[in-house]
Amino acid sequence: MITNHSEIANEAVNLLKSLISIPSISRDEEAAANFLQNYIETTGIETGRKGNNIWCLSPMFDLNKPTILLNSHIDTVKPVNGWRKDPFSPREENGKVYGLGSNDAGASVVTLLHTFFHLCRTQQDYNLIYLASCEEEISGKNGVESVLDALPPISFAIVGEPTEMHPAIAEKGLMVLDVTAIGRSGHAAREEGDNAIYKTLKDIEWFRDYRFKKESPLLGSVKMSVTQINAGTQHNVIPDRCTFVVDVRSNELYSNEELFNEIQQHLSCEAKPRSFRLNSSRIEEKHPFVQKAIKLKRIPFGSPTLSDQSLMSFPTVKMGPGRSARSHTADEYIMIKEIEEAIKIYVDLLDELNL
Repeated sequence: MITNHSEIANEAVNLLKSLISIPSISRDEEAAANFLQNYIETTGIETGRKGNNIWCLSPMFDLNKPTILLNSHIDTVKPVNGWRKDPFSPREENGKVYGLGSNDAGASVVTLLHTFFHLCRTQQDYNLIYLASCEEEISGKNGVESVLDALPPISFAIVGEPTEMHPAIAEKGLMVLDVTAIGRSGHAAREEGDNAIYKTLKDIEWFRDYRFKKESPLLGSVKMSVTQINAGTQHNVIPDRCTFVVDVRSNELYSNEELFNEIQQHLSCEAKPRSFRLNSSRIEEKHPFVQKAIKLKRIPFGSPTLSDQSLMSFPTVKMGPGRSARSHTADEYIMIKEIEEAIKIYVDLLDELNL
């Protein structure tokens, strides 16, 4: 158990401030990756790197032991409108650190790294890998997905995201559909053409009203939302093409491919999935990490938001300091006491964990 967690938290806060000051928008994380790689290597730990993903392995790594991955992401979204502070100038006020990415997910990046440093000084029955990945905010293919095959086999992972240090043991997946209706153009003043917009109406209504049968106790039902629509060139021309986009949030009882196959049976328009890769995830409540979390009065829950969990084929828990509601907001912040608490909880959960 950590006895000097305030001192370790102070180091983590200083690292967080340094990272906030280095813009790290998705696909432009190189400077932040360079800084973090150098920071890790100054401790004497060797790093691996692919693109803007940085990782390191615990000393005396033993392939005969199970391996735990500690992962979070260094990329951020672009600053939203409404910032009253400079999003790239870390500012400490009233026990809070303000700055873009402070909550999502800089606090997880630095607390998991210092948890890694602490546990590497102890004898455990497992190996550790720390991975700071990129492109999470855009589910990019050059992010965590591109490096997992380069790592030793992983038994379990903690994915650092703001959850108030409660374990998300299930997470909704995502599938985006592009739906197209084809009509025939004509003059709007005459009885000409075949209006493509009208062809989409029943399908849009279906997406609004349809309910998939399987509901999850943790994640609820599958949610479908029509979020974009585009048609027409000018007011007096019957549109010959109408497209719309559907956001589909899956629960763990369906794969994205299963959902798509069922959706297709009900549509008259043509639907094309952008990808099947971002599936829902779930870990059993009886998993040793989850059971230990419950003993420490952490409350398991199902998360509606997407993370890099969706790209991992091994058991995962999403868990980190901060609140999800602060993410992607103006004047984003993390509380220093949340960083202190997170390091202590991470270590208490992982120290002597038996997988």
